[in-house]
Amino acid sequence: MKLSAFPEEIRPHLLPAPGGKLVYRCLDCREEFGIAQLLYTCPNCGQVLLLHDQKFQQLLDRPPALWHRLFDYRKMLNVPALKGIYRYHEFIGPVIPLEAVVYLGEGHTPMIEVNANLQEQIGLQFFFKNDGQNPSASFKDRGMASALSYIHYLIDQNLASNVLAVCASTGDTSAAAALYAAYLHPHVKSAVLLPHKKVTPQQLSQPLGSGAAVFEIPGVFDDCMKVVERLSEQYPVALLNSKNAWRILGQESFAYEICQDLEYELQHKAVVIPVGNAGNLTAVMSGFLKFYQTGIIGELPKIIGVQSRHANPVYRYYQQTDAARRRFSPVAVKPSVAQAAMIGNPVSMPRVIRLVEQYDRLAGRQRVFFVEVEEQAIMDWQLKANRNGHIACTHGGESLAGLAAAVRQGYLSSREVAVLDSTAHALKFAGFQQMYFEQQFPPEFEISPDRALINTPMLVHPPDLSKVPAPGKPLHGNDLEKFVQRMADEIAGRLKLKKQKI
Repeated sequence: MKLSAFPEEIRPHLLPAPGGKLVYRCLDCREEFGIAQLLYTCPNCGQVLLLHDQKFQQLLDRPPALWHRLFDYRKMLNVPALKGIYRYHEFIGPVIPLEAVVYLGEGHTPMIEVNANLQEQIGLQFFFKNDGQNPSASFKDRGMASALSYIHYLIDQNLASNVLAVCASTGDTSAAAALYAAYLHPHVKSAVLLPHKKVTPQQLSQPLGSGAAVFEIPGVFDDCMKVVERLSEQYPVALLNSKNAWRILGQESFAYEICQDLEYELQHKAVVIPVGNAGNLTAVMSGFLKFYQTGIIGELPKIIGVQSRHANPVYRYYQQTDAARRRFSPVAVKPSVAQAAMIGNPVSMPRVIRLVEQYDRLAGRQRVFFVEVEEQAIMDWQLKANRNGHIACTHGGESLAGLAAAVRQGYLSSREVAVLDSTAHALKFAGFQQMYFEQQFPPEFEISPDRALINTPMLVHPPDLSKVPAPGKPLHGNDLEKFVQRMADEIAGRLKLKKQKI
């Protein structure tokens, strides 16, 4: 749609020019630092950072109704830089010129209402937001689009060159980092660290295919994270984990899209999120807070953070109801089918603590809750979701198990509507489904497959059928007719079909 076709009062706002004044702000000492260089922790106290727009108050000059119309009209623009997360440019990265935006098709993933059968089982209306439909098939692309657009901006401004981007990963981060870095080749190269034998073959293939240097090391994700943190402290590399505040900024788009899809009516709404490294939880809270502070939404939705009992440090922290007595303690994780959430010491925990307090305070009551689920429930609910026409990964199963737990514990009622984060594509974790169906889960997963959910292929080859086709050896004439009829009858018998009367 051409600019001339839009309402006159909207045209000046459709194509945003660089604006705002972003700085890194320390969560602890509140010191602020310029963005001309990559920073991950506060140079003064070592705490993690968030990006803060010193001109944020200027966004209040536009009335909420104008913001609503602007975002809706931007949907119709044929401008690649505004098709993805930068539709919300003024909130995501106002300093980034549109020509520096890296857009690979990320963002604006569909929000699919769950079928009536599954909603009845849970007891309320809910949707899956399928972030597996991002380019590298996970929600991580939102943060990478932001982080690599920023690096692209630094390169264009001659503030960086020959960038080596590094990350630790359980699979999805490495896939996204390698993909977006490859798009900026040869100016950016990537290296990823993975825990040995803790990443699915599908996920391992992605950074290899994008040309990243892939290093497998002993241990779990937390050990990989310690190594890349040391690399970023001692060598000139760009860290792409969620310790990078630009990642958080891009992932805020998940919250903005939900607001837009729900037509900015957030009363009696809830969002369910697997916690993992807590970057996505941080981003979603931050996004809703920004839209609430500017009046774009009139109420903060409930947020349900979900953790497996095998990796539950955030849940344990909030089990202590007296905030003054809470003490965060990392945990030693056990194997989990929700691999991206198998993190015992979340990098973004300080952000979570600060934002949960702010979120509940501005809402005037508790709006952020945490639940714990069993590995058994994660797999069972994932399979139930997919048997009801959805594309839920194991983390989508974790979200659904968390929703069921939140309803049981009274955090959500039947009058509320929930949006569940299915963080990646189910095919990335197909191996766990196969292990379930073949009943081959190692004991440490603590999963006993439900026979009612097991599904396996059936070989059809009646013993009385001597001639069957093979590659390069097709059947003809009576042999082919006999084969087709015999196979049709055998399959019909197994399906208990009755012949139609002619």
